[in-house]
Amino acid sequence: MSAVHHRYATVDRQQIFYREAGPADAPAVVLLHGFPTSSFMFRDLIPRLAGRYRVIAPDFLGFGLSDAPPVEAFDYTFDALAELTAALLARLGVARYAIYVQDYGAPVGWRLALRHPAAVTAVISQSGNGYDEGFVEDFWRDIRAYQEKPTPELEATMRAALTLDAIRWQYTAGVPDESLVSPDTWHHDHALVSRPGNAEVQLTLFRDYATNPPLYPALHAWLRERQVPVLAVWGRHDPIFGPDGARAFARDTGNAEVHLLDGGHFLLESAGEEVAALIRTFLGRHAPHF
Repeated sequence: MSAVHHRYATVDRQQIFYREAGPADAPAVVLLHGFPTSSFMFRDLIPRLAGRYRVIAPDFLGFGLSDAPPVEAFDYTFDALAELTAALLARLGVARYAIYVQDYGAPVGWRLALRHPAAVTAVISQSGNGYDEGFVEDFWRDIRAYQEKPTPELEATMRAALTLDAIRWQYTAGVPDESLVSPDTWHHDHALVSRPGNAEVQLTLFRDYATNPPLYPALHAWLRERQVPVLAVWGRHDPIFGPDGARAFARDTGNAEVHLLDGGHFLLESAGEEVAALIRTFLGRHAPHF
């Protein structure tokens, strides 16, 4: 099994933590994490892919072990997170790569693809939304209201999403056997989002998420024009991004492969080996095109 390296790089005066494994000259796979986690979500997937691929998994600024400057010192937007990620990849000499996107990783990944259309050679989406159909209305209703008018009452609702119980719910909702999900996950994430000032970081990104759906038409055009291979492997019972969001990829690329597994939002926690096997098969078909 390939060794996993835990590294830091200074990018635009910010310290970014990332995990890296696999041969330096192998096709690159960039793993982009969701909310409220970090590259920690890929801790078991990385060694399962690193035998044949160069795997890079950064922590976004404000998440995990990367720097988390206060909102007064850094303008947190998905544009900014994408710019830092692109700068890190350039520093590492990674010009062409496949992306694995989950939750917040999707808006970062889509921006990378739209800014450099030839750089992203394949997409693995695991609850990485790119279509209006993917939003589960019951979950998103309050977030949209907060984006439109961030009242103190709605802010209190958003802050509740940062509690230990709310993070635990993200990990266990829709999972047929909750005992498969390690409590380390939600305790790890909660400890990091509870750092002083980090709640304001997360609230800022909740509001900025409104900038993502307007990018979807450009994303769909990119998929159509380049016929990008897509593996959409989602939890069938994800209460945040529903399976219609996975199926929708097939509209825009003839190279879409959709798998709905028995699980929830953080599918790697309960079906990690099954997901890894699908990824290895998918990349095996498309790696020659990297």
